[in-house]
Amino acid sequence: MTGPEHYREAERLIKGLTTDTGAVYVEDGNEQVIALAQVHATLAQAAATALIDETPRSDCFSNYQAWQDVAGSEYQGPGEAR
Repeated sequence: MTGPEHYREAERLIKGLTTDTGAVYVEDGNEQVIALAQVHATLAQAAATALIDETPRSDCFSNYQAWQDVAGSEYQGPGEAR
């Protein structure tokens, strides 16, 4: 799983526990989902941090573009247009 994929998975997991007002449900059983989302977010952060001080080059531009695609836009669920 790539960094951007970890980012999207964390976002997807939390979105599934979020109310219309933006509050996150914390109930029995949800703690595991929240913990899993945190693991994905941490792995995404580690991957993003690895790009610091990198200069966009033709051989790594796809990494920058992948991050722009996920972090630069609002979450779209499976089957939704991006």
